[in-house]
Amino acid sequence: MIGRKIFSSLKWIYYVSRRFSKVDRKGRTAVTSALASLGVGFGVLALIVVIGVMNGFQMEFIDAIMEISSYHVRVENQDDYEEFSAWCREQKVQVRGSTSFYEAQALVVGPSGSENAALIRAVDKDVMTDDPGFASEVHMVSGSFDLSAPDSIVLGSELARLLKARVGDSVNIFALSGSSDVSLFSSDRNFTVAGIFHCGYSDINASFSFVNTEAGQANFGKGAKKVIGVKLADSNRDALFISGVEKAFPSAKVESWRNFNRSFFGALRVEKNIIMLLVLLIFVVVAVNIYNAMRRMVYERREEIAVLSALGGTKSQVQAVFIVKGFTTGFFGAMPGLIAGLLLCANMGSVFMFLSKLQFYAAYFFVMLTNPANASYVAENPMFRIYASIPARTVFSEVAAIFFFGIFSSLASSWLAGREILKLNVSEVLRDE
Repeated sequence: MIGRKIFSSLKWIYYVSRRFSKVDRKGRTAVTSALASLGVGFGVLALIVVIGVMNGFQMEFIDAIMEISSYHVRVENQDDYEEFSAWCREQKVQVRGSTSFYEAQALVVGPSGSENAALIRAVDKDVMTDDPGFASEVHMVSGSFDLSAPDSIVLGSELARLLKARVGDSVNIFALSGSSDVSLFSSDRNFTVAGIFHCGYSDINASFSFVNTEAGQANFGKGAKKVIGVKLADSNRDALFISGVEKAFPSAKVESWRNFNRSFFGALRVEKNIIMLLVLLIFVVVAVNIYNAMRRMVYERREEIAVLSALGGTKSQVQAVFIVKGFTTGFFGAMPGLIAGLLLCANMGSVFMFLSKLQFYAAYFFVMLTNPANASYVAENPMFRIYASIPARTVFSEVAAIFFFGIFSSLASSWLAGREILKLNVSEVLRDE
């Protein structure tokens, strides 16, 4: 019985709201409603695209850091790698892979005498085949990632540029941090550049170089600490995995990717939150416009509201009519915005290439008008091609939050404006009219 009454009440509210919408298809109210829906749509579209592009740029950095530099979990003071690897395979937290390495700070001298600080990491010579994640982020610019020779070294692209080194050149690790049995300075630590790589994070390109494990053990000294890098199937389960490591290996020193890159990831999070807040201002403006439009509608419909109240409609039911109107305004604005935003994110490379062409032809047109002799110097901005190569990445939870926030802003505005109905005196309205 109660359910039937609720259903009947909702049916009546929807019917009246739909009738109001049909009447309001012409005139100023219709224009205001259309503009409000467009505002919600553009707000949802802008937020999805901005967050998608930002996620794409940030994940380029994060993926490179996770797969090449920090791993999800780093374990030290655990020399028996085989024992640890066997333990990892038995855990509930799925381990995607693990590897051991040594690393040291160094001052590297190039073939022309150029010097630059670098991080030398000694890895297994088969790391490209044993670690698919590592291989997916390390893109070879020149040569190959071949560490089979004892004096082979692979340099980051920016580091190679600073050292003025090419494949086949010899570089010297002049200064090297290590244990007491290793010389701090030496002109005999010469390595041949086997390859030059590039990844999505510039700091790695400017500082990382790789040698094989045997070369690391020979040059870093007996006191060099072995580090085990672990990659998890789900990076968010790092705390559970770390607690298991600490119980099984009490002497091990364990560090999560969150702590290892805390300052960098914190800066990315702040940047993303600030941009989200700035774009969310679109919804604030749209909500204010919807609020004003609904208040005006309540004032213009006060006679109809009085008649509905006189026929038995409660003020809360009449208020719900305008809330339903606000919901439809928000929904029919947010849904096209959602679809358009996802389509743009899926084709962001084409969008950036279109913007590149547009910028080129616009510049060419104005140069031809003002100074035709310089038209041959007009070129496309190469940054657009870089942006086009980085795919936008959408996260379901973020897209859903943006979509529902667009609807919520319209609902909240309608609810606030509908409170004006509670102030109406039905008898006075009917008497005056």
